[in-house]
Amino acid sequence: MASSSRRWVGLVFISIAVSLIIVDSTIVNVAIPSIVDELGITSTEVQWVQESYTLVFASLLLVFGSLADRLGRRRMMLTGVVIFAVASVAAALAPTGGLLILSRLIQGVGGAMILPTTLSLINATFRGRERGIAFAVWGSTIGGMAALGPLLGGWLTTAFSWRWAFGINIPLGLIILVGVSLTVAESRGERTQRIDVVGAVLSVVTMASLVFGLIEGRTYGWWLTETRPQVGEWEWPWDLSPVPIAFLIALVGLAAFILWGLRRERAGKSTLLAFRLFTIASFRNGNIAAMVVSLGEFGIILALPLWLQFVLGLDALQTGLVLLALAGGSFVASGVAGALANRAAPVWIVRVGLLAEVVGVAGIAFMIGPESSPLVLLPFLFVYGLGVGLATAQLTGVVLADVPVAESGQASGTQSTSRQLGAALGVAVLGTVLFSSTAGLLDAKLADRGVPDDQREQTVSAVVDSAGGAIAGLAASPQTADFADDAKAAFSEGTRAAAFTAAGFLALGLLSTLSLGSAASTPRGGRPEAVADGAAAAPSA
Repeated sequence: MASSSRRWVGLVFISIAVSLIIVDSTIVNVAIPSIVDELGITSTEVQWVQESYTLVFASLLLVFGSLADRLGRRRMMLTGVVIFAVASVAAALAPTGGLLILSRLIQGVGGAMILPTTLSLINATFRGRERGIAFAVWGSTIGGMAALGPLLGGWLTTAFSWRWAFGINIPLGLIILVGVSLTVAESRGERTQRIDVVGAVLSVVTMASLVFGLIEGRTYGWWLTETRPQVGEWEWPWDLSPVPIAFLIALVGLAAFILWGLRRERAGKSTLLAFRLFTIASFRNGNIAAMVVSLGEFGIILALPLWLQFVLGLDALQTGLVLLALAGGSFVASGVAGALANRAAPVWIVRVGLLAEVVGVAGIAFMIGPESSPLVLLPFLFVYGLGVGLATAQLTGVVLADVPVAESGQASGTQSTSRQLGAALGVAVLGTVLFSSTAGLLDAKLADRGVPDDQREQTVSAVVDSAGGAIAGLAASPQTADFADDAKAAFSEGTRAAAFTAAGFLALGLLSTLSLGSAASTPRGGRPEAVADGAAAAPSA
């Protein structure tokens, strides 16, 4: 094992590696409105810019976690950093929305290689109390980078271009490659079983179909075809929309994934998800909580930057400063959660965090309006961020509280996947709520003005397809200035609806923690060292 000082220096570079993922996500959120302006992408493509990354990331987490155990964790992480950096170059140079989405897909592959291996490397490098300190440092680094991301993204986008929001990943990637190579020792697990390729394919098909249906339903029609999809010269020939077919494929794929996994488990073979562990109440309910919480947390971050810039007229840097309150709350909470870990039961820390999230998001919803000042959002964003930090810091330990220590690796990989699936669904569901609500409300407002059907449809499509970017153009013309006011009001109500929906999901996540196991109700300071080590080891996939 490396010397003590070398191990701790290596921890810094490992933490920066996972922060690469966090920074990229927060920067992209702030840069989205500028991307809409320059590339002219539609609101559906806006969702796919977020979804394409998260979808691939969630689908491949367990696969790469298992491969890393066999091929080498440091090697897998460095490979992921290279892929992520190369894809970032492609994203920065993307001339169209389609190529940007493709670049984000490839980034998702790199990100899925990075996250599980950073945690596994920490688990393999540190022991006992040092391991707990190492995970605290890892979490605090993420909190700090999450705070830096929106501000850095806003500055880069405002002073230079949104393309630099992706270009910043290049120097970060180089720092990680050199630092990890010099300070982190290679490690491997004891897994010898083959990867469940069929399960991986089924999981990707299931998630892709589900997210496609949720995002494209308002475009192609939820049941009957409203707009026919086209691929080259081929056009969708049926009156039945492709959306219900996508949902059917997702349902069949989910059933096949479960049946296939149970069959492999009975045969003693490796599975992507630890199905047998779902008989443990705390693990089952904890994963439900993790998925639902992520659904509420990540979805609202799509809506706020669009509303702040296109309705309130903030630039990207000002938007980053507003969102800094959220990241600041999360950063503060990472330290508070660590201090409370040995004094309060983890499950109660999670519940307090989720309650703070509900209060924060609901408060944001109440404050949103076309004439609102962004300053009124700051306390609620801070409370929301505080809740995110408290809940996230302890949720892994709660999920694994009753899981046998020997199975904590696969169990932690399962809960990481639950979170990422929730994040993917959150962007899809809340994005659909935002844009569908905006379209319906704006159409009604223009109808009340007596606007002719053709002009009304054209205006609604322009606002929704541009994710709000067309509002400035409407406001610039005296003939459509009133339409712009209606659009701002409708987009504000759509954002409010998305925020209330997110608060509802977070409340469901809070309720799902009420049935967790007894071990989750015991402060870590009162638990045996073996169990504590198991909890600390949990994040390794």
